[in-house]
Amino acid sequence: MKLTDNVLRSFRVAKVFRENSDKINCFDFSPNGETVISSSDDDSIVLYDCQEGKPKRTLYSKKYGVDLIRYTHAANTVVYSSNKIDDTIRYLSLHDNKYIRYFPGHTKRVVALSMSPVDDTFISGSLDKTIRLWDLRSPNCQGLMHLQGKPVCSFDPEGLIFAAGVNSEMVKLYDLRSFDKHAVSNAVGPFATFKMQYDRTCEWTGLKFSNDGKLILISTNGGFIRLIDAFKGAVLHTFGGYNNSKAVTLEASFTPDSQFIMIGSEDGKIHVWNGESGMKVAVLDGKHTGPITCLQFNPKFMTFASACSNMAFWLPTIDD
Repeated sequence: MKLTDNVLRSFRVAKVFRENSDKINCFDFSPNGETVISSSDDDSIVLYDCQEGKPKRTLYSKKYGVDLIRYTHAANTVVYSSNKIDDTIRYLSLHDNKYIRYFPGHTKRVVALSMSPVDDTFISGSLDKTIRLWDLRSPNCQGLMHLQGKPVCSFDPEGLIFAAGVNSEMVKLYDLRSFDKHAVSNAVGPFATFKMQYDRTCEWTGLKFSNDGKLILISTNGGFIRLIDAFKGAVLHTFGGYNNSKAVTLEASFTPDSQFIMIGSEDGKIHVWNGESGMKVAVLDGKHTGPITCLQFNPKFMTFASACSNMAFWLPTIDD
């Protein structure tokens, strides 16, 4: 089944889960699309079975809190940042609920975490104005970059480059191969820098590549998101018209075919645009009780998930 405007418009909430007592701050689908794992401000980690459509397990990180949870490539392991006590990143085995490794170094809250799509490398960005490059096999930082402001960062789909959004006005692209050789130094600068028009009404909260590597999506805590060309840095579209009056961090996402862009809103609705034409193709009502902070399409199956303090699974109701 192919994603079309009509199929997207037909999506409805198939199931709602009320496992959490506070906002879900992040979730991540496993690479095979069979499970999704969430982190919440109530310090819980909930694992859902996507095929059976039910929660499988709940774990807790009461001492450190849990945010920005990400699957690694090994089944049953995740990395996540803390939102209490310290700013160490933790590597957890879900199988026995034990920590495999800690990644200390950041001195302020981690606000971006991205796992390489191809290997054990990951990057983190923090309010301490640094981006750090890590390897799951070592507790030591493999590369460090000092910035002039709050960063957002993400790998490209081939794991060869990463993009850093700096100060809510610049996107810098770095080659990982040259970044590695000069570990923990700023010797190698970006191979491309795209300067955007600065908007003082909001700040950037996220950055994602499309699966085909051609586009970068910039999320903000304002009332718009931007789609840019990953090679030239030109702004292709600015999408708005959704509610975000309280400057909430709302996750925006691509569909797996790179064709559509979607974001939730503070009134529980999901807005979907065609990335090529820039036209809005759907507004879906998720009946969420609070702002939709997290929204992602399943990488393998025709379903997506959205979350406030509740988690919703969506399915299409037509075959186009």
